Amino acid sequence: MLALDDELAQWEADLPQAEGEVRLQLLSRLAWHLRQRDPARAAQLIEEARAFAFLAPPAGRRVLAARWDLVQAEAHWLGGQLDAAAAVAEQAMLAFARQHDRLGAADTHALLAWIAVDRGDSAGCDNELALAIADARAAGDAMRIDIFESLAALFGVFRNAAAANERWSKRFTPELSGKHPAVAGWIADYLGTAAFQGAEFGRAISHLMAAFEAARISGQLRRAIILATNIGNAFTRLNAHDAALEWMQRGLELARPTGWPMCIGLCQMQAAETMRHLGQRQAAKGLLRDALQVLAPLSGSRAFVMALEYQGDHAAALASFRELEQRGHALAQSDFHSCARRGQAHALAGLGKLPEAQAAAESALALARELNDPLGQMAALRVLADIHAGNSLAVLQYLREALAITANIEGYIVPGELLDTVAREYAALGNFERAYEISVQANAARDRTHSQEATNRAIAMQVQHQTERAQTEGEHHRQLAAAEAQRAEVLAQTSATLSHLSAVGQEIAAQLDTSAVFRALDRHVHSLLDSTHFSIFLLEPGGDSLTCAFGVEVGLPLPATRIALSDPHFNTARCVRERSEILIEIEDKSDTPNLIPGTLPTLTLLFAPLTIGERVLGVMTVQSMLPRAYGERERLIFRTLCAYGAIALDNAAAQAQLLEKNLELERAYKALEDVSLTDQLTGLRNRRFFLQHVESDVALSLRAYDDPSASAAANDRDLVFYMVDLDHFKDVNDRHGHAAGDSVLVQMKDRLREVFRESDYLVRWGGEEFLVLARATDRSEAHVVAERIRQAVAARDFVLPDGTHLERTCSIGFACYPFLPAQPRLMSWSQVVELADLGLYISKHSGRDAWTAVYATDTAQPAELFPRLVHQLSACVERGEARIVTSLGERTIICP
Repeated sequence: MLALDDELAQWEADLPQAEGEVRLQLLSRLAWHLRQRDPARAAQLIEEARAFAFLAPPAGRRVLAARWDLVQAEAHWLGGQLDAAAAVAEQAMLAFARQHDRLGAADTHALLAWIAVDRGDSAGCDNELALAIADARAAGDAMRIDIFESLAALFGVFRNAAAANERWSKRFTPELSGKHPAVAGWIADYLGTAAFQGAEFGRAISHLMAAFEAARISGQLRRAIILATNIGNAFTRLNAHDAALEWMQRGLELARPTGWPMCIGLCQMQAAETMRHLGQRQAAKGLLRDALQVLAPLSGSRAFVMALEYQGDHAAALASFRELEQRGHALAQSDFHSCARRGQAHALAGLGKLPEAQAAAESALALARELNDPLGQMAALRVLADIHAGNSLAVLQYLREALAITANIEGYIVPGELLDTVAREYAALGNFERAYEISVQANAARDRTHSQEATNRAIAMQVQHQTERAQTEGEHHRQLAAAEAQRAEVLAQTSATLSHLSAVGQEIAAQLDTSAVFRALDRHVHSLLDSTHFSIFLLEPGGDSLTCAFGVEVGLPLPATRIALSDPHFNTARCVRERSEILIEIEDKSDTPNLIPGTLPTLTLLFAPLTIGERVLGVMTVQSMLPRAYGERERLIFRTLCAYGAIALDNAAAQAQLLEKNLELERAYKALEDVSLTDQLTGLRNRRFFLQHVESDVALSLRAYDDPSASAAANDRDLVFYMVDLDHFKDVNDRHGHAAGDSVLVQMKDRLREVFRESDYLVRWGGEEFLVLARATDRSEAHVVAERIRQAVAARDFVLPDGTHLERTCSIGFACYPFLPAQPRLMSWSQVVELADLGLYISKHSGRDAWTAVYATDTAQPAELFPRLVHQLSACVERGEARIVTSLGERTIICP
C-alpha cells in the first residue's frame, strides 16, 4: 500500500530495462506510489502505461485502469476538488467490485473516507473506513488493517478521547518495533493525537515527530505537512514559540510547491496562531485571512473550523463562534464545543451582555472539565476573570484556579501576560509584596517564551508572506492581460520589482546605522514608486511626539519638523495612533490639507506605520504630485519597504543574517530545480523539463494553424518529434562495461547537437533512447534531418575511455505535429510521440541503421485514426490512409 523511498529508487533503476508486461506493471506501481511524491510524474507514467495496457489480460487491464482512476481521484482530492474526486473514486470502486478486487476496494473506501473528512461528514467517514477495514480483512492484508484501524482510532480521539483510548489503547501500544514504518507512523499519529488531547504535549511531540518521519519516507506528503503543523501547534501550547515556528516553516516549505489547499491553509492558520502568541497580531490576521480563503473549498473540514476558532477574539466574533459551535456539532468533534462557548462568552462580555456571558463561560468550563481538557479549563477561567473585571477577589479566585491547573501540564510555560494580570489584581488589593513576586515571575516567563530568534523568525515570515502576495498580484495581472505583449510587459515589470525588492531587503539589512538605512530606502523608493516626497518620522523616546528623522522632496532635504502624537490634524500622528495604513487622494492640489510648512501640495499621500510586533517605531510616507498614484500593487510594495525598514532599524545585524540565509536557501532551491530538469550523465534535458515546456510549443503551433491570415503553405508551423535509439547498445555495456556505455551516450549527445538547432529540445528519454523536438520545422524536410542524424552516428567511430574505436549505428522514428494538418487537434502531442516510437519500432525490426516516419494522407478518416495506426498500420497503408516514409530501401518493412 505504501512503499518506502529506497523501494522506489530500485523500481526507478529497473524501469529503463523493463519491457512488455513487466514494464506495464512497473509503470503502474511507480505511478501509484508517486501519487503524492510527484503527482505530475505519476500522471505521465500512467499515460505511458496506457500504451502497454493491451499486453495485460482483459481482467488485469480493467484492474489497472481502476487503479489509475484512483490515482486521478487522489489528485482531485489533494487539490480540493472533492466532488470530482468522489466521482472518479466511485467509478474506480465499480470496476474493482466487478473484478472482485478487495484490495482495490479497500483503498478506494479509504480515499472516500478522507474525502468525507474534508467535507466534514463524520458519519460518511466512519462508514467508508469500516468498509475499508472489512475489505482489507477479506483480502488478508495485515498492513492495511493496521493502518485503517489506527486511522479509526485517530478520528475517534477527536470525538471522545476517553472512549477512543479505552477502545484502542490495548490494540495500539507505544511498542512499535518490528512494524512496517508506514504502519508504525500511523499508530504513532494516533498515540500523539491522544496525548495532545490529554494536554500531554511533550509526549505528543515525541510521537508526532516519529509519525512525521514515517510519512515523509513512505510518500504521504499531505500527512507529513499536517503532522508538521500539529507538532508546531503542540510547541505553541507549551509556549515554545521558536520551535513552533521552525515546524510551521517546515510545513509551509513542503506545502507551497504542492498547491494543495488543505495543506497550505492549515500551515498558514497554525503559523498565524503562533505569531499571535508572539505579538505579531497584524501579520497573524493577514495569514489567517488568507488561510480562510484557501480553505473555502473545504469549508466543512476540521481545518476550516479551527480557522474559525482562531479568527474570533473580540466582540465582533460572536457570529464566528456560533458558526464554530454549529460546525463542531456537524463534525461530532467535542473539542470545538468548549472553545465555541468560551468564544461566545468573550464576545457577549464585549457587547455588555454579562449574564449571558457568565452562563456561556460556565458552560464552557463545565464541558472542558468533562473532557479533561486542562487548557480549555484554564481559558474558560480566564474568560470568567475578564467578565468579573473590577472585582479583584473574584478575578484572583479564577486566575489562581487557572494557575493551579497549569502546574499539572508537563513542560508548560505560564504566559507572562497571565502572571501580569494576577500581579495587577494583588496590587489592587494592596498586597504589593505578592504583586512584586508575581511580576518577577511574569518577566522571567516572558523572557523564556519571547526569544529574539523567535521574534525575528516571525517577522521574516511576515515579510515573506507580503512578498508572496505581491507575486500573486503580479500573476493576477498577467492573467488578465488581453494581449501577449501586455502580458510580457507585466511579467517583466513584476519580475524586476520582486528582484529589486530582494536587493532592497539585502541592502537595508546590511546597514549598521539608521542613517545608512534611510539612504538605502531613499535610493530605492524612487525607482519603485512615483515619489515627489519621501520621509520617515520616528517616535521620540517619551512616545508623545514624532520627529522627521529623514525627508527629501524633489531632491532637497525637508525642514526639521516635530509633531505631537495627539495632534488631530496630521496624518503621521494619526497613522501611529491607529497603527494602520492611510491613503489620501486629493483631486485639487490647492486643497491639500495640513500641509507641512515648506513642502509641496501633493495629490496622493500614503502613510504606513513602522512596526515590530506590537511596538510602533514611527511612520514612513511617500507622496506624489500625480492623482491616484498608488494602487494595490504600489501599496504592497510600500508595505514591504516599511517592513524591511522597521526590521533594519530595530535589529539590523540579526535581520542581515536572516536575509542572507533566505538568499542561500533560494540559491540552493534554484540549483536543485536546475538539477531536477537535467540528465546528470549527458547534460541534456530530461522528461520533466520536456513535459514542462512541450505544451507551450504545441499551443504556438495550433495558434499558427488557427490564424486565418497565416498562409496554408507556411513551413514554420510544424513540430517534428524524433525518437533516436542507439543500435546494439546493450552489447557495449556487456562487452566493455557501463563506463564505456556512458561515454558512448555522452558522445551521442554531441552528435545530436551537431544536427539540431539551439532552439530545439534534446531530451534523454531513457537508457540509450533520445527524444528530440524540432520546433517550427517544415515537415517536408523532416526526412533530411533524420538522414543527417543517421549519418552523424554511422559516419565515424565512438572512442571509448580506453582508446578503443567502436562502430555503432542508430535507428530513428519521427512523426509530425499536427499529424493531420486539416484537423490539427485530432491527435495530442503524446500520441504523435507514440507514432514516432512506431517509426522507431519499424526501423529497429527491419534491419536498424535507418529512419522511418508515418504520415497521414488526404484520404485518412479522422474517426479512431490513432488506434488504427497503432494496431492496424499495414491495413491503413493498404487503404491509402497512411504512408510510410523510410530509408530502408529494398529491405523488408516489418510493422508491429
